[in-house]
Formats: sequence, C-alpha cells, structure tokens
Amino acid sequence: MTKDELLKLTKAELNARLKEIGVQSKTAEGEALDALVAESEMIADILDQAAKRERLAKVADNAEDPTPAAVEKSDDADSGVKAFEKRGANLKAGKNAVFSAGIASPNVKDSLSVEQTAPVKHTAPDLNQTVNPVSALVDMVKAVTLQGGETYERGFVKDYGADGAGGTAEGGNYNGVEPVFGYTTIEKQKITAYTEEPEEMQKLPNADYDSVVEGSVSKAIRRYLSRQILVGDGSTSKLKGIFFNPVEASERVIDPNTDIEIAEIDDGTLDEIIYSFGGDEEVEGVATLILNKQDLKAFAKLRDKQGRKVYTIVNNGQTGTIDGVPFVINSACAAISNVATDAGAYVMAYGYLQNYELAIFSDIDVRRSDDYKFKSGQTAFRASMFAGGSVAAWNGFIRAKKASF
Repeated sequence: MTKDELLKLTKAELNARLKEIGVQSKTAEGEALDALVAESEMIADILDQAAKRERLAKVADNAEDPTPAAVEKSDDADSGVKAFEKRGANLKAGKNAVFSAGIASPNVKDSLSVEQTAPVKHTAPDLNQTVNPVSALVDMVKAVTLQGGETYERGFVKDYGADGAGGTAEGGNYNGVEPVFGYTTIEKQKITAYTEEPEEMQKLPNADYDSVVEGSVSKAIRRYLSRQILVGDGSTSKLKGIFFNPVEASERVIDPNTDIEIAEIDDGTLDEIIYSFGGDEEVEGVATLILNKQDLKAFAKLRDKQGRKVYTIVNNGQTGTIDGVPFVINSACAAISNVATDAGAYVMAYGYLQNYELAIFSDIDVRRSDDYKFKSGQTAFRASMFAGGSVAAWNGFIRAKKASF
C-alpha cells in the first residue's frame, strides 16, 4: 500500500495491516520483501506521529480547560471552549497551535510550589577559569626522570685549574693544574595536596565542577614545585632552591660572594645582571631572567628624559623578553619595587634554566575516595609525588639581592 492509502486507515486497521505484513514476509523474497519492509516502516512512522499528537492533545486539554467558576462568570466562556477545541483539533491533525503565554488561572497557581512558579534559571555549560597559579618555570628547568629512585647525585666542575700553569726552571717540577670537582645530592621528597568537596558539588548541572576540584590538587603540587625551585631550603619535603645557601660551604653550588645587590630598577639594571654572570674571560650567551611581576612592571614603566621607554618588553603570558633577554615570572621572587621587601632579600636570578635539575622520582598520583567521609557525604581528593631538585652547575645562576638605600 502507498503512504496516501495508509494515511486513510484507522489505528486498528494499521495494526491489522502490520500483522498481514508479518505473515507475508515469511515467504517473500527480493524486491517483494523490500517493499514489505518499507511499508512496515511507513506504518510505524504513522503510528508514532499519531501517538505524539495524542500526547500534545492531552497537554492542550490541561492547559486550556476553563474552571467552572470562570465559565459561569464569563460571557465568552463558550467561545473559549470552542477555541480550545479548535486548537486540540489542529494538534490532532498535525497542524500548529498557539497557546497563551499568560499566567495560569488562580486555582492552578495555588497548587504549585514556590520552586515551580519561580522564573526559569539557566546554567552555563562550562566554568570560567581564574588566573593561572603555576609559574612556567616548573616546565622550563631540566627534568630528570628517575622512577623508583631514592637519591640522585650530580657532579660538576668547579675549577679547571687553569691558573696553575706557569714557568718552570730547568729540572724543576711541572706546575699542577688539577681541576676541582664538586657534586650535589638530590634526595627524594614527598609532596602532597588534599581537598574535599560535598557530594552536592557533583550534582550541579552542566559544568564539570567535579573535575575542576580533582584537577586542583595536581595544580597545587605544580605550584609548590615552581616556588621550591627558587626558595626551597633543602629540608624535609623541600627542594634545594636557587636562593638556598647551605650552611656547609662544601655543599654550596652557588658561591654567595657572586651575589649582586640592586637598590632599584633603572636604565642600568639589566646590564648589571647580564655582565655579572659567568667568568672573567667572556660574556655568557643569552640566559633567562627570573623575576617578580611587579619588577617586570617597573622595567616597563621606566622612561628616559624624553619620555620614551627605556626597555622594550615583549610579553607572552608568563614569559617574554626584555630588550631581547628572555624572562619568566615567578612570585616566589621578592620584588625590588615593593617597599615592604627587606634589604638583603633575593629578588632575581639570571642563568641557564637547564642548570637547575628537577629529579622526578614518581608521577603525580591523584586519588579519589567516597568512603573516608561517607557519613557526611564528602568526596576526598589527594595527590602526591616524589621529587627533588638542585642547581646542578657551579655558579649556574647569578642572584640579585635588594640593596639598602
């Protein structure tokens, strides 16, 4: 049967036709079978559309059914009923129907809760992020993977002994030029982060609050590492930072006597840092400056007598260049430009970032538990990793302190 012929049949007749098709399909083959399949699909679609119209008709009945009181009080009650019947008929016939957007009649309104009558609240499907709390420094130093290790020892040359060469009288002993070596030991430190969230957080609509909470513990560990690369004091759970000065001179990788002092940021600050780094016989290649954002701002605001910028700064998020010299921002540095910074505080470091080695003894392990505080409906997240770090080259960085005015 064609679609037009099927549309003229009642629901009972359509169901009967489906049964006939079922019987015929047992012996049909080829094109005949294909035709039966196509006809059965048309019947199923027609029945589905009819069911949808019936549901919409019921919605229309509930929405437009006038109360007895309203019929008695209104002279237009009959016309209202006729309008309702017309819309219902349109729906059943598959045509459009328009309903009033007005407030429901009093008896319907009174039966609804406050929540049901409140304006619809829409929720964004995502979460706006806040500022990045992790310095890019943690990804720029040299990472050494040592899965399952306990300690890592790094050797380096302190002095080539080149000053030992000299003249020798005939028959005299040769001058000794033995190089001097040093080493630093990087020990495994356990670093952890922990947070909890109520179970209601997981049921909030649309946006994935749960994953943000879970990801926060790993971000906390990375932020901790990025700061420890500078200020870690080498004690338990602390890295050996660039600003760290061991009590024992034999354990020092940076000689404190090479530190420079800067009273304020001026037109000679960058040159002072660059030319103070490295040995006496050469100017080192372009290294990276680590500084506080406030001091970067001070570099940017500096003007000459004609009002022109002293330094050309190119920003690229957490990194960039000052007159072509790379920089990376890290809030663990104190700021020279901050009046609250004490004299003698370390404010900047300049050197090759690969001169700092971050030993990764394990990956960040993030775990979730719904059992710990099951009674109070709290979900716990914890993250841990084992890592260590130290400057791994003799005088691998030049460090700047805030000078006294």
